[in-house]
Amino acid sequence: MAEKPFPAEIKLHRKSRVLEITFNDGNRFDLPCELLRVYSPSADVKGHGPETAVLQTGKEQANITLIEPVGNYAVRLSFDDGHATGLYSWSYLYDLGMHRDRYWMKYLDALREAGYQRRSASL
Repeated sequence: MAEKPFPAEIKLHRKSRVLEITFNDGNRFDLPCELLRVYSPSADVKGHGPETAVLQTGKEQANITLIEPVGNYAVRLSFDDGHATGLYSWSYLYDLGMHRDRYWMKYLDALREAGYQRRSASL
């Protein structure tokens, strides 16, 4: 059985608000903090199912203030807006990286449907 990808290196670029993650399989992803914040795996963002998810707005300037390892399977990301309840598993981060453009477009579409105008572009 093939080993699941796990981060070999995680770097936060505070100025550009990007989390750079290099996985042991050689894939490297640049994940904007805004994307990580709006797709937080926490219950207050995801809800308890797709029908209870809460669209996050006003997160264009979101930045990570703290990265805490959780065992050998995840990190807890704390954001400068006080949000710190999501545990980002390695598989979740890998999925966000592999499908970043799809997630980003889904987020932008949801903002448009809600009538929200973004203040700046992250991607």
